[in-house]
Amino acid sequence: MNEHGVLLTVAYDGSAFSGWATQKETRTVEESLRGAILALDPRALGPRGCSRTDAGVHAEGQLAAFDTSLTMPPRGWVLQLNQSLPDDVTVRSARAVHVAYNPRFTSVKKRYRYLLVRDKVPDPLLRNRAWRVGFDMDMDRMVREARAIVGTHDFAAFRSARDVREVTTRTISSVEVGRIASDPRLWTITIEGNSFLYNMVRILVGTLVDVARDVLPEGAVANALEMKERGVAGQTAPAHGLTLMHIDATLPKGAGDPWPP
Repeated sequence: MNEHGVLLTVAYDGSAFSGWATQKETRTVEESLRGAILALDPRALGPRGCSRTDAGVHAEGQLAAFDTSLTMPPRGWVLQLNQSLPDDVTVRSARAVHVAYNPRFTSVKKRYRYLLVRDKVPDPLLRNRAWRVGFDMDMDRMVREARAIVGTHDFAAFRSARDVREVTTRTISSVEVGRIASDPRLWTITIEGNSFLYNMVRILVGTLVDVARDVLPEGAVANALEMKERGVAGQTAPAHGLTLMHIDATLPKGAGDPWPP
């Protein structure tokens, strides 16, 4: 009988994973984490992840919960789970929650960051973390175009064909396009919203890049929002440039303090 729940913050390099969600005969983050949990408590239930990141997508702040009858402080869960996890997955923190807590249903806001490298030649140190764009881009034009994303809109044009959900309205609270001061080649596109459709962030980023390259005209985002047709939006940006940075979720009453603080 599982007596309590544990909420984890998980980071991973998605390069060698087929995404978060368990799939047959392929390596996933969820299955790797489940294996580490069951090694400590074979009767544990979970993990229940908050965001089903795609193959190749990274995370710094994924949330996942599981139920267990094993009594252990948060520090113990962090240290013990990390001993069983592969090098490309790490539990960053743990805290006690009630049984059956599911962060997917309490998520309020998610923050994604996309990393672009403007370089004419490949950089092997960034090959799995940033999308190299060798074409000239007007970044001021990208900044202007990004403003159209903010707000509550029907994002039907910014989802892949695999997403068959009937409700496609989402609220994007902020979009920031900025250069990394320590390396002028690197630009980030940070998008915060209440939830996202399948491939939505990657299609938004691809559209912004196509506008900055003058492949699409300014106003392409607004036009796609109005038309609600995938064909009028831009390309889908590669998965390896995307990182799930943070999830704001409503914690249940009685949730314990996290370790590390």
